[in-house]
Amino acid sequence: MGTKERQQRDRDRLRDAILTAARELFISEGYRNVSMRKIADRIEYSPAAIYSYFPSKDDIFFALTEEGFRKLADQIGAAVQPMAEPLERLRHGLWAFYQFSKSDPEYFELMFVDRSVPSISQDFQRFEFFQATTARAEADIKACLERDLFSKTLNPAAALHVLWVGMLGAATISLAQRLAPGEDPDALAHDVLETLLAGFATNIRTTFVASECAFHASADVPSRVAHNNA
Repeated sequence: MGTKERQQRDRDRLRDAILTAARELFISEGYRNVSMRKIADRIEYSPAAIYSYFPSKDDIFFALTEEGFRKLADQIGAAVQPMAEPLERLRHGLWAFYQFSKSDPEYFELMFVDRSVPSISQDFQRFEFFQATTARAEADIKACLERDLFSKTLNPAAALHVLWVGMLGAATISLAQRLAPGEDPDALAHDVLETLLAGFATNIRTTFVASECAFHASADVPSRVAHNNA
């Protein structure tokens, strides 16, 4: 290995160490209570070394959140890839979202639960890659509508938000350990998912209107994604 390769390896290791330390501190002490100096002390480096990688604590948060969404996208993609039917893709994709809260709870809490962190809307472009995941799910909802598996009165974008919020609630209850002793959070999450999917087969009419954002693009995104994956 040459000098440049060793230097890059060392830089990558230090960057990973910074992110790992920051993730642990953000969760254990709260985002507001963690300073760049505290992160530096955790890995036994000077604050100046941290600033050479990340100009601010917010930049560390956004880097961690991007890592988290890439992990989540990979896990959902792996779960839905073997499924041929759109309803099964939805079911497995949403269950993968719930499972992510168990396999990567620190990322999940930073991404979806902690209210003290910066708004992701401050850096929309950084997370646009995740639109492919939401676009595929929305396309599956449309396919379920076309096959009369879901009510024609459903708005696909609104329906996806309803499904996401339902599983987010089940995941958060599990993470917060708010169930009584002996109650199974996985069983609750399963029942939430199946109840939502079954409810979409009724004449329910959604009233929520989804806006374009980092995770949900305009209506032409699914067609572009399908074209790009062809």
